[in-house]
Amino acid sequence: MNTWNAELPPELPPPTLGGRIAGVLRMTAFIVLTAVTLAVFLTGRTLRVWLGRRVTYHFACARLWSRAGLWLTGLALVVRGTPVESGALVCNHCSWADILTLRSVRLMYFVAKAEVRRWPAVGFITAVAGTIYIERRRSQAKRQEQILRERIGASQLLSFFPEGTSTDGLRVLPFKSSLFSAFFHDDQAADLWIQPVTLRYTPAPGSGLPPSFYGWWGDMGLGAHIWVVMSRSFGGRAEVIFHQPVKPRAFRDRKALAEHCGAVVARGLTEG
Repeated sequence: MNTWNAELPPELPPPTLGGRIAGVLRMTAFIVLTAVTLAVFLTGRTLRVWLGRRVTYHFACARLWSRAGLWLTGLALVVRGTPVESGALVCNHCSWADILTLRSVRLMYFVAKAEVRRWPAVGFITAVAGTIYIERRRSQAKRQEQILRERIGASQLLSFFPEGTSTDGLRVLPFKSSLFSAFFHDDQAADLWIQPVTLRYTPAPGSGLPPSFYGWWGDMGLGAHIWVVMSRSFGGRAEVIFHQPVKPRAFRDRKALAEHCGAVVARGLTEG
């Protein structure tokens, strides 16, 4: 499993009494919110099978869940630019909060490593939401490319994290080019849009929290990090920057496309 461990997690003082109370209330609210939204979403998905594609209310519920979840983490959403309607978003990966941040903007389907499917609770929720799981085995490469092409051909908007791991949110690792090969299929390359997207998180001014506070990486436990954020995050900002989209045919190969997207996303971290 490819995990970034180049930096140590920041050392934080214990949360205040008010922070602990807020953390308990927020986590309880998030669990209830998730359970209710999941029930509504599953009902909508079942009705969509029975009644057809005109049933779409469950997608709106999922977006409301994302926005409410982001609010519960103490983050305000800031969006720059406009996402493409279909194709692929290629983003840097900072945290589990990336899912809330991106899905707060619009409907999209995530491409995740296969290990996520086996995570308790999270695996079930992500599967229900239509996540595409990628195996890191060469023997699966062709089959996975076909799945990605079928989703793109169905005009879905896919979201990739080409770094292959999450970081502290202060850097962008080189984008791995393997998945970019799915964008060069002859039937799709002419009209397909690939859009670089920068995600950046900023603690509230004067909070005393380090710039890497929202990053989730290395051996950090998921539940433990959620608690850290819920009990300390007040007035932070989650920013999504949708850069100029490009078409694969403008690049000589997948490696050139991956390098271009990675460079654009990295610049977004430092631009004002």
